[in-house]
Amino acid sequence: MFERRIPEWLRHAPAPSLRGFAALAGVEAVARGILVSVFPLAMYRALGDAQAVSQVYFLIGLLSLLTGLLLPWLNRFVPRRWLYACAALVFAAGGVAGMAGGHWVVVSLTLISVATVSLFVCFNAYVLDYVARVELGRCETLRMFYSAMGWTLGPVLGVTLMEWWAPAPFLVSMAAALAMLALFFVMRLGNGKLITRARRPTANPLRYLGRFFAQPRLVVGWGFAVVRSCGWWIYVVYVPIFAVERGLDAQTGGIMLSVTNGVLFLTPVMLRWMQRRTVRAAVRTGFALSGLFFAAAWGLADQPLLALLVLFLGSCFLVLLDICGGLPFLMAVKPSERTEMSAVYSSFRDVSGILTPGAAWLVLLLAPLSGVFAVGGLALGACWALAGTLHPRLGARRIAPVAAE
Repeated sequence: MFERRIPEWLRHAPAPSLRGFAALAGVEAVARGILVSVFPLAMYRALGDAQAVSQVYFLIGLLSLLTGLLLPWLNRFVPRRWLYACAALVFAAGGVAGMAGGHWVVVSLTLISVATVSLFVCFNAYVLDYVARVELGRCETLRMFYSAMGWTLGPVLGVTLMEWWAPAPFLVSMAAALAMLALFFVMRLGNGKLITRARRPTANPLRYLGRFFAQPRLVVGWGFAVVRSCGWWIYVVYVPIFAVERGLDAQTGGIMLSVTNGVLFLTPVMLRWMQRRTVRAAVRTGFALSGLFFAAAWGLADQPLLALLVLFLGSCFLVLLDICGGLPFLMAVKPSERTEMSAVYSSFRDVSGILTPGAAWLVLLLAPLSGVFAVGGLALGACWALAGTLHPRLGARRIAPVAAE
């Protein structure tokens, strides 16, 4: 009689691979990328007023920020795997709401924004659990490389599908969210690694915010993420407006965004360049050159084609910062604070989404639109100076000590 044995992969889940995390991020990029250029148009058609659209984005940004900060508290009652699964289902529900059209688009944007920040917090916590510190750079590069197709084709494809059939891009996004959920369960990430049994309850939001501000390295790393995200806000929102104001084709900004997203396919090359140096050198290079090109666009405002060219070059170094700019924060997080600090880190998206329009509004009271590029260049340049305080060998592989003979 043959003895039945339970397969090893059923009894013990294999450790998640870097490619597994990258594939998970790639599917999420499809779900989000297909809607990135759809939401502004759908919101404007539903509300009929650009000011009303801005107010909705502002309020949703505040809600997303609050969600990210409260997620570790919620994790006290709901295991992380179910937080991730519920967030994916909320994302899919947002796609269903968007398919209804009309003012349901506001509901769709709200659900997807809340789901996105929840997925981001959980994803970063899983990465910190399963990926060694020296492999974080490679993990970020693979994540971006696998996400490149979704972010490159998604914006153009989303608008094309919307013109053909308005619910179509939301249907694709919903399907991608469900595929992401299926892949998550296949990877069997569970609730992450258990470091030690908790001796006290999980810190409330105010307490872990205090822990965050008490660690300067985390504050600096979070600041890098905020300014980098502000740079992307300027590029995505204000470059197309600048092009239209200067008499160029309205599609110019969209084409530039697609080409820039195509640079994501070069991230393995950027990683090899970074590995020959240190994290500090890569971060300083990214901030210095992106800031320089953004400031140059202000000086070349009277020659719009040249201004757009240097802005594109600046965006290429924002891609470099997407690879290395988050590493100073991730490498400084203590194992016992992974979930809490992942929640704090995720807030950079919402904070930049509030800071950038606010700063641009103040600039436009005193200067033309090109002044926004100058302010962005100054902020990026300030981060270059601040990055000089990072440890010179941050991220470098440590040489194992030789055993005494």
